[in-house]
Amino acid sequence: MTPRFLLALPLLAWPGAAVAQAADPGYRVGVVSESGDIVTWLKPGAGTLVEDHVVPVGVMPADVDGPHNLAVAPDQAYYYLSIAHGTPFGNLWKMDARTDQLLGTAPLEMFPTTIGLTPDGDFAFVANSDFHGDHPRENVITVVHTPTMQTITHLPACDMPHGVKSNHAGTTVYISCMHSDELLEIDVASLAIRRRAPTGTGMQHAMAADQHAMHGAAPAAGASAPAPAAAPVDGECAPTFVSVSADDRTLWAACNHSGTVQVWDAASFTKVAEVPVGAGAYNVEPSPDGKWVIVTNKKAQSFSLVDVAARKEVLRVPTTKKIVHGVAWSPDGRYAFISQESIGADPGAVDMFDVAARKVVATVPVRAQPTGIAILRRP
Repeated sequence: MTPRFLLALPLLAWPGAAVAQAADPGYRVGVVSESGDIVTWLKPGAGTLVEDHVVPVGVMPADVDGPHNLAVAPDQAYYYLSIAHGTPFGNLWKMDARTDQLLGTAPLEMFPTTIGLTPDGDFAFVANSDFHGDHPRENVITVVHTPTMQTITHLPACDMPHGVKSNHAGTTVYISCMHSDELLEIDVASLAIRRRAPTGTGMQHAMAADQHAMHGAAPAAGASAPAPAAAPVDGECAPTFVSVSADDRTLWAACNHSGTVQVWDAASFTKVAEVPVGAGAYNVEPSPDGKWVIVTNKKAQSFSLVDVAARKEVLRVPTTKKIVHGVAWSPDGRYAFISQESIGADPGAVDMFDVAARKVVATVPVRAQPTGIAILRRP
């Protein structure tokens, strides 16, 4: 597979560039643009955020390839992209973190979304969400051996897996399943699902809707009668993302349907608390020191700062753009970076949130549907 472009675009001159370049923060913020086939790397400063360089990706000149998620290897030598579109399946791309060159690809399945890397960097677990298929169904998690970029297996999992996160011990990978409304626990050594637990009533709701469609009124004149829209069900979660605390004891699951974030005990694999946040809770990520969790609220143009000890939302921050997506923390935990999607010709953005000041201190517009966001540390 040959990439459409190999060279990164140079940084354009802008007023005050010499000042911003004087003190390097030691890391960059990367965000992928799904409808523009680019990776934009941003350079933070003390309350500033500017574009560093842009990397074009993709192989189909007549269509978008749809990079959706970005994950950085633990050793910071590589980064990985989930490329959603293909013929018909998507791919995992491995990029050199210093040169932005494509090093290899591995086949995935239908519309891959989130990438979860093990702490040793040897394995990538990728959720294949297949947003456009019929429901209910069983999608797969693809496991890739990253040193060789060989696809090891497509593990049958659940209906629309979306979030993927490894624990820090490297023994377990957790999956959040939106349509089957559950969390899965995968044993890395055996590549088998060890446990699964419901996050809400979504599975029962999906089954009931499917049965209604099958046993509804007879269609007229040989045509299929559309099933009526199912009413919302109390208790449905629809978890989009899952994260793991630094000590591997706690899981955080964002409930897109209920606008809450669930707190789970990892040892017993049971829910112990549920924290109200904004509508359309989407991404969830704990701070490096473990004191905070940020939840992006996709339907509320905001993100929530949650106090981990108190299990309480302490601040809801409006974002620059309407549709909020991902979150990434600076290595020192001083800043959080929030990606926001585009609407038509209006570009998306990345907001830079100062945790101590409790406010957004910088914003950079990012074109063409920015989604997945991650931090790359530089020595």
